[in-house]
Amino acid sequence: MLQRHTRAVCAAMTATGALLLTGLSGSANAGTADSDSAPPRVPAAAETLRTADTTGAVLDAMRRDLGLGRGQAERRLANEAEAGATAGRLRAALGTGFAGAWVRGAESDTLTVATTDAADVPAIEARGAHATVVDHSLAALDAAKARLDRAARHTPTADAPVWYVDVRGNTVVVEAVRPAAARALLTAAGVERDLVRVRKSAERPRPLYDLRGGDAYYINGSTRCSIGFPVTRGAQQGFATAGHCGRAGSSTTGSNQVAQGTFQASVFPGNDMAWVAANSNWTATPYVNQGGQNVQVAGSAQATVGASVCRSGSTTGWHCGTVQQLNTSVTYQEGTVSGVTRTSVCAEPGDSGGSFISGSQAQGVTSGGSGDCSSGGTTFFQPVNPILGAYGLTLKTTTGPGDPGDPGDPGEPGGTWAAGTVYQAGDQVTYGGATYRCLQGHQAQPGWQPPNVPALWQRV
Repeated sequence: MLQRHTRAVCAAMTATGALLLTGLSGSANAGTADSDSAPPRVPAAAETLRTADTTGAVLDAMRRDLGLGRGQAERRLANEAEAGATAGRLRAALGTGFAGAWVRGAESDTLTVATTDAADVPAIEARGAHATVVDHSLAALDAAKARLDRAARHTPTADAPVWYVDVRGNTVVVEAVRPAAARALLTAAGVERDLVRVRKSAERPRPLYDLRGGDAYYINGSTRCSIGFPVTRGAQQGFATAGHCGRAGSSTTGSNQVAQGTFQASVFPGNDMAWVAANSNWTATPYVNQGGQNVQVAGSAQATVGASVCRSGSTTGWHCGTVQQLNTSVTYQEGTVSGVTRTSVCAEPGDSGGSFISGSQAQGVTSGGSGDCSSGGTTFFQPVNPILGAYGLTLKTTTGPGDPGDPGDPGEPGGTWAAGTVYQAGDQVTYGGATYRCLQGHQAQPGWQPPNVPALWQRV
């Protein structure tokens, strides 16, 4: 948290496959019109997620931190959008055999999808992805990690502070300063040892106080944190932020020391989430502040393991890296926080609470980490979609009915799909008399009706 005071892999059938913008999106299988005429054009994932709207500031940070040219950075973001859509479709198709997915390469031009069943390899390759057969399904790894989370409630984890599902290694990793502490956690959890790998590490993640991802704000006139993402709740405007920044009822002032709002809800530890309702003097905007430039926020589609991600903070500015693991748990001095994302992005005290963004897609708010931006480090963020879902918030975005690049609005034919709802991969909705399955976690935006966005929804 960042706030300061003022399957060993079983090598089997594999095949190479590059991510092609027309080959991985799955758009051709998104469904056809109910007429004899040609089906309407559906947008590629990169269009839906508006990767072309990524600002020069983000691309420059990717150049500096990932060693990419501007064209490479633009292609990487487009490829990552297509990879997420393809991985979502394969997850739905493979069912219980699905064991995770990740991208690799400077331009994220190779998507690897793991499965526990060799019979799935042709289906994976048919989507242009690289296939690997492993021992454990993602569901099995997630279940093992959940048992560790439960055991951590009554087992000391200060010397085994981090554990996560590592889809590339097909295992659950426990990072420990003292391996004995990791063994104690495993014993308490009753997890099968072939599912887990203990990795010795000297890192002790800690809170980094006084942060600001976008604009600074102050809590009760003293502690300083940063706005994660502007949101609305009905007519009420406000912002999502880290839970460690304040408790329900705490008052806030803006960076200009003008009265701003009040914390409405906060959870920390366990999660690291909160939201602040602003007074009528403050207006939510669809931007993240980057050194005076506005970085557009167009949605909140969850990035894939290996995808690029950037962070904005008041101490070190913009820094980029990659998503290392989803579904991570980390123990701070105050307690364990679960469900965070582990990244290779650096951060320092004063950077906490800042926005994590991939292209134009909001990812989460900075929680904590270890290391620094001179020697490198690891930073964790609280995903934004759970914050939105928990508190009934709507992310403020540049996407709206009639916006340039909006996929269009076919009207309101009815169904259970609703703009503003947070959907997770696997969720099903109805729309226009058809049923659709969610491929990537996101908050539904106006114009993102299921028929329009095959990167996010699949007709079933």
